[in-house]
Amino acid sequence: MALLTALRAPGSAGQVALVAPDDANTTLLRTELARFEPRIALTEPLTDVVGVETTLSAAPTPPAAALILLDAGSALGADALALIGRLRAAGTTILLAMNGIHAYADWRRVREHDLALLAAHGFGDLDILPVSARLAVAARTGDTALLDRSGLSALHAALTAATAAAEGDGRDRRAAVLSRVLTDTRRRITEQIEALRSDAETARWRAERATLLAARDGGRASATAALRGQLHLARVDLMTETGARVRTLHVTARAEVDRLARGELTGYPRRLQQSVTDLTAGLDQDIDRRIAELAHGVDAAAAPVAPDASRAPAFAPGAHRAAELPPRRVDPAPRVGPDPEPRQAGVEDHLMVALGASAGAGLGRLLVSPLSLVPALDVASIPVTLALGALAAWWVVRARRQVADRAHLRQWVADALVNVKAQLEQRVATALVAAETALAERVMRESAQRIVDNDRRVAELEARIRRASAERPGQLAACERDIAVLDRHLPVAG
Repeated sequence: MALLTALRAPGSAGQVALVAPDDANTTLLRTELARFEPRIALTEPLTDVVGVETTLSAAPTPPAAALILLDAGSALGADALALIGRLRAAGTTILLAMNGIHAYADWRRVREHDLALLAAHGFGDLDILPVSARLAVAARTGDTALLDRSGLSALHAALTAATAAAEGDGRDRRAAVLSRVLTDTRRRITEQIEALRSDAETARWRAERATLLAARDGGRASATAALRGQLHLARVDLMTETGARVRTLHVTARAEVDRLARGELTGYPRRLQQSVTDLTAGLDQDIDRRIAELAHGVDAAAAPVAPDASRAPAFAPGAHRAAELPPRRVDPAPRVGPDPEPRQAGVEDHLMVALGASAGAGLGRLLVSPLSLVPALDVASIPVTLALGALAAWWVVRARRQVADRAHLRQWVADALVNVKAQLEQRVATALVAAETALAERVMRESAQRIVDNDRRVAELEARIRRASAERPGQLAACERDIAVLDRHLPVAG
């Protein structure tokens, strides 16, 4: 419609674009040209040679021709040649005039040089009209012969011919443009008729409605099933991981106890407590990771199928919403319990004292037996025998006590780790129960929201389908009437 309106705009076909410097000579030339009949409508001087084409294309209607004023004292420049080429490519009639010839004695040489440049660039059909507005002013006040020398009569005749030719071409262009507009309009109406008859948009709405009705529960059933299955799998994996970690710690602790010196046995419970604390920290990381995976799996199972692309991102399964879960309560690491009680000496300890003394006495007797051969040393062998027996008994009792202390510590480690394992399993179970409660609440809440959204969308689609079914006959009739009107005017436009 904008193109047709422009074609019907009156008084634009005879307008000539004036490309010239905005100075006194240009103003005087326009004033003198205005005295001729028929009057030629010139635009305001366009001084920006580079932007002339953009300025002309932005006008409501293109000018009939372009008048380019050249300087009589300087040669034609590259910008002017480029402008001539662009205007010639656009189909604009171009007139060249050399203004101010009265002020330059060598204007003829400059004109010949400019004509040679034009011919070299493929514009040999263009002529440069020499004009001087001041000579025309002098002709009005004195010698009338100066009017012919001023060149304004020849310029006015050329402008009149250019505008007349442009008006004829304009009528042909308007007819061609009108035909093209009517043809394009008919093609678009035909496409609209085909779309209305195929009913593709309504079929797409019906398919989307069927998909939404199939997911009427908002994904609650699939999300609940996924939550139950993945929760059981997470519980089995975490319990198995807990048992494996505790067994590994037990084996490591037994090896450390066997390597400890006797003085280091009393400080080992603190080392075991630190190991249990580190184990608990690693287990907490595994619990958090599994809960996050559980939440993502439930989100993926609950995400509805949304044929409408504008609605799909709101329920995208890739959305990391595990951070929406309430923070998990983290209890302190399990305690290994009180330090092991002092080992009570039993009958075997007293028996080892007797056996050690007996073995020491026998060993001492054996060692001092050579002394008994000397009568003077026979009496001295008795205290030596007793001393060796006491030393052997002390060593045996000490070794036996160290072995018993290690065994007592190993038993304490085993009992403590059994208690630690029970506490860690309870820790895992508590975390999973809390996560199950939070995820179940979120599934119920989000599924309820999805149900509301789906119902609203289904109602909207049903309204669209009913409205389209009711409006389709009227739209088809209107399109067919438009086609009939266009078919009557197309032969005339062509």
